[in-house]
Amino acid sequence: MSEDGTREVRRGWLGRLVDQLAGEPQDREELMEEMRDAERRGLLDADSLQMLEGVISVAELKVRDIMVPRSQMIVLHRSDPVERILPVVLESGHSRFPVLGEDRDAIVGILLAKDLLRVRAEFSAGDFDIREVLRPAVFVPESKRLNVLLKEFRKNRHHMAIVVDEYGGIAGLVTIEDVIEQIVGDIADEYDIEEDQPIRREAPFQYAVHALTRIEDFNEYFGTKFSDEEFDTIGGYVAHAFGRVPRRGDQIGIDAFEFRILRADRRRIELLRVVSPRDVVPEGPAGD
Repeated sequence: MSEDGTREVRRGWLGRLVDQLAGEPQDREELMEEMRDAERRGLLDADSLQMLEGVISVAELKVRDIMVPRSQMIVLHRSDPVERILPVVLESGHSRFPVLGEDRDAIVGILLAKDLLRVRAEFSAGDFDIREVLRPAVFVPESKRLNVLLKEFRKNRHHMAIVVDEYGGIAGLVTIEDVIEQIVGDIADEYDIEEDQPIRREAPFQYAVHALTRIEDFNEYFGTKFSDEEFDTIGGYVAHAFGRVPRRGDQIGIDAFEFRILRADRRRIELLRVVSPRDVVPEGPAGD
């Protein structure tokens, strides 16, 4: 088929897709199959297909499906002194923090890390009052659909919302990044490492380690003797040492090694920072 002919076919398929998206009601299975057929015929690439599937799934999901549950929220307290707040902000790596008042369900505002650091630089610890830098908190029900939430985020330029249950209690939180990742997939950050490089030396004695790294590979790299009888991966081994699924920023010492959680979801650890008592500089692809 000529290039002009391919363009005509693509325009025709896209026209049908737009008609189906605009119509009421939608047969989602038929629409999904049409998109997959377009990918097989070369009218869509794999990335575009994944994104379109994500757009459709967002209309079907609710906030409760993707929110960070309350048990995993990193919160601050309005009465905390700045000396207690600063380490939490710096170690967590987050940019926004819900702030609690006197009641455990009373979110009194959102603290932006940049606001805290700016004010901290201008005033002494004794002059600091967290109430002067709080931003208003946005509350959404856990039953709200993600496509509606995304529109509200964009319209009002919000980046985080506190999720409440049917009784008005705090159920969790959701960010605009959480919603966007449902469409485009996981958003890479500065800690991402390649799948074929599960251990990466970042600095002397410091390494980024993928949680799915097999314990035997970890032992071979660092010269350790961690047991792999109960767990296959270093992430499973570390989670067991915590006794729970740890959150980002949590750390623990095992033997002479320090493990800090760089990334984790509600079910498992994804990425670790390891501080080793010995500096290992391998010659193979796992090194620098």
